[in-house]
Amino acid sequence: MNTASKRLKLNEPGRGTGSVGKKILVIDDDAELCELVSEYLESEGFEIDTEGSGDHGADRALESDYDLIILDVMLPGINGFEALRRIRSQSNVPVLMLTARGDDVDRIVGLEIGADDYLPKPFNPRELVARIHAILRRSSAHANADAAALNEKVAIGDIQLDKGSRTVTRDNNPIHLTAMEFDVLEVLLRNAGRVVERENLVEQVLDRKYSPYDRSIDVHVSNLRKKLGHEVDGMERIKSVRQIGYLYALPGKDVDTVD
Repeated sequence: MNTASKRLKLNEPGRGTGSVGKKILVIDDDAELCELVSEYLESEGFEIDTEGSGDHGADRALESDYDLIILDVMLPGINGFEALRRIRSQSNVPVLMLTARGDDVDRIVGLEIGADDYLPKPFNPRELVARIHAILRRSSAHANADAAALNEKVAIGDIQLDKGSRTVTRDNNPIHLTAMEFDVLEVLLRNAGRVVERENLVEQVLDRKYSPYDRSIDVHVSNLRKKLGHEVDGMERIKSVRQIGYLYALPGKDVDTVD
């Protein structure tokens, strides 16, 4: 087995459901890895394009209509973070970042910039496919939400979340959130005054089983605190409940749902 195959831990592929016709762009300078990933994902029904540099990859991502981008951090030209910034400046296309195993900084930075998820190398192709399907399910759910859901707004204290426009304001001032930060905040607001278990957040927002080694949710919550402010009415806005999860402060009233 060659080096790239070892990094992939390649298993026998099998065609998945809901993959046919979905277009994915893989941006990675490892040609052998791109070939193996392409072969595996095509066997699952995806249509795959590849690019080997950050600048060309970002340009192609913005020029074409892709359902998802797989983006490596270490790239020639501009790195994966700069490529992601360029993509996010014009597009909300879902992005899955490939990071070095054990490099928490890369994961945190990627999520802060706007990556939807990350996968450390080396990875199992089945895990890659599972992450892709989870991201696409979330994207499809947002696109197919019914009219009533899209018109819904949730307001707690100084924060108002508009589900239709996927915007958030604090005292009527817009707050820029990534797609994942928005989804985490929505769950917390709908459960304001109650503890939301970390496992439930992972399953609702990331659409996968909780792993104690996965700190994605913690990164998103940390970013929300920075953007929304750490306190509201003298209370900690989002409180960590040790070994359980998070509680969004309810300033003396019930959740206000506005239609």
